Amino acid sequence: MTALIAPDGIPYLPRGVRLADDRVRGIRILHAPERALQLDAIGDAILSELDGSRSLSQIAAALAGRYAAPVDQITADTTDFLTGLIERRMVFVK
Repeated sequence: MTALIAPDGIPYLPRGVRLADDRVRGIRILHAPERALQLDAIGDAILSELDGSRSLSQIAAALAGRYAAPVDQITADTTDFLTGLIERRMVFVK
């Protein structure tokens, strides 16, 4: 998979896409027009960091610090996860 986001790219949720709680099932979802994606704890942690002002490298550094994990591994995992969502047009990059 080719990465669709550079380290200095700023990922954000486009209009109509939002994080939500599915209270019936007790899960977090990424809700977009006519579709939804169930999130695990890792996906929720990554998407919760998207505020439209921080770059991929800044987000990865914050996650690496929070979870005491190697920044290179967090960057690679976050890039792969966001690339999949960019392909589905559920995350945009500026």
